[in-house]
Amino acid sequence: MYRSHNCGELRINDINKEITLAGWVQKSRDKGFMVWVDLRDRYGITQLIFDESRSDAALMQLAKSLGREFVIQVKGTVIERESKNTVIPTGDIEVLVKELTILNTSIVPPFTIEDDTDGGEDIRMKYRYLDIRRNPVRNSLLFRHKVTQEVRNYLSNLDFCEVETPYLIKSTPEGARDFVVPSRMNPGQFYALPQSPQTFKQLLMVAGMDRYFQIVKCFRDEDLRADRQPEFTQIDCEMSFIDQEDILDVFEGLTRHLLKKIHQIEIDKFPRMTFEEAMRKYGNDKPDIRFGMEFGELNNVAQHKEFSVFNSAELVVGIAVPNAAAYTRKQIDELIEWVKRPQVGASGMVYCKCEEDGSYKSSVDKFYDQDDLANWAQITGAQKGDLILILSGPANKTRAQLSALRMELGNRLGLRKPHEFAPLWVVDFPLLEWDEETERYHAMHHPFTSPKPEDIHLLDSEPGNVRANAYDLVLNGNEIGGGSIRIHDKETQALMFRHLGFTAEEAQEQFGFLMNAFQYGAPPHGGLAFGLDRLTAILGGQETIRDFIAFPKNNAGRDVMIDAPSIIATTQLDELSIALNVK
Repeated sequence: MYRSHNCGELRINDINKEITLAGWVQKSRDKGFMVWVDLRDRYGITQLIFDESRSDAALMQLAKSLGREFVIQVKGTVIERESKNTVIPTGDIEVLVKELTILNTSIVPPFTIEDDTDGGEDIRMKYRYLDIRRNPVRNSLLFRHKVTQEVRNYLSNLDFCEVETPYLIKSTPEGARDFVVPSRMNPGQFYALPQSPQTFKQLLMVAGMDRYFQIVKCFRDEDLRADRQPEFTQIDCEMSFIDQEDILDVFEGLTRHLLKKIHQIEIDKFPRMTFEEAMRKYGNDKPDIRFGMEFGELNNVAQHKEFSVFNSAELVVGIAVPNAAAYTRKQIDELIEWVKRPQVGASGMVYCKCEEDGSYKSSVDKFYDQDDLANWAQITGAQKGDLILILSGPANKTRAQLSALRMELGNRLGLRKPHEFAPLWVVDFPLLEWDEETERYHAMHHPFTSPKPEDIHLLDSEPGNVRANAYDLVLNGNEIGGGSIRIHDKETQALMFRHLGFTAEEAQEQFGFLMNAFQYGAPPHGGLAFGLDRLTAILGGQETIRDFIAFPKNNAGRDVMIDAPSIIATTQLDELSIALNVK
């Protein structure tokens, strides 16, 4: 037995116990006649003591030889600590060591394995197995385990059955780029790694499984950012004989369950907002409703006043920043430069201060009088002491720019509190969206999403106005889950494919297996998938997901620890009938 206890469990009531511990040397302090060693494992830290008056010379010499990250086993007696440490749970005791065994030595680590490490992100990702020894990363992985465990408990108690679906599937033209896998036994043919188990979970509904879930790895070959990885994990769910209300009710329940179990927080309301309302009020379809600053559209009160910038704009829109009228010109200029960054892309910004005396001072006073500015304040909801910030230009682009500014100000003003949670359902998404590059409509979610029955007649005449039976669950300005009621009959699915530009032959070739299955009595069904990585990060009070993934990729999609992707041998390529043409 390597240990009788772990390094986080010994307490004052364990004094005089003979125990065995094993772990890593966090650090040691050699005072000549006495050596203290902090021994660490996953569960915590216990201080060890070696004392010349109570330890023999050989043991003292061995203790003095210990380096950081040596793996050791000790046997000894629990004693009361003279200088107690109130920061750690084991701080009332220490272990007087009688036997010491070095199980393995360690070279000097490339960074200090402490909460506040001196290692940069690149070096820590290269030595991720060392980074996981640090409390922040290890605790994030333990937190993810807890979330996953609660998800399984909740869904299993509602009769959901966990079913595994294949990882080697057929590539489809919709959605993001697939990762493809060559088939050695079928030269020139390829599998794809699943972007989601979408068609398989629908087939499980045809098969009568009724309630399915899977915590499943998915893959998308797309550009990365802080909350996106090429491989990610979904909580994937599907239900039969339900409507939208049933699904929203189940997953509101799951979200409530997680918040209560993990944070002891009770959430009463899950407000709902249409896609159109979200875009109009917040400029994006995943608004953070923990704070205000709703958009105010100013076309009617800002145009036709001899200010050509506004007169030529499709949209003039502003927000009221609370208590920011005291901003200096330098602070406002900094915000103007921020929105002009390429990542945001605005050409400029107009501002108006709502002074405490009830007057207004704007950057365009020569074009607008006090009554005009009072109208701006009314529409944006600005109060005395607030600052109105206004952008103008093409409607969609300007909304996106002001949305980015709103979120930035929310961060700067401390309005996006990490442990305050505000869920929101966004519903009634467009079924289709126009792609300028391909000059055709694409499914906003996926081609299996059901249109609203009352909008189907618009598919031929006004396809852009057809609403989908789709819904997203937003938490703190992040989409944590999305789903839809699915098409469950062959005729409607064929109609959808036709409007997405598929010929009948192409639809049959790509998705014939699904449409054929619909002929054997497919039930009405729908579902939802949560992004587990993002959900866990948000519940953990973070915006980025990397620390909640054991071995993440970097921004270039590389695993710098194992150096992947990498070149493979020519013999392997020959076996796969692949000829490289890399320039």
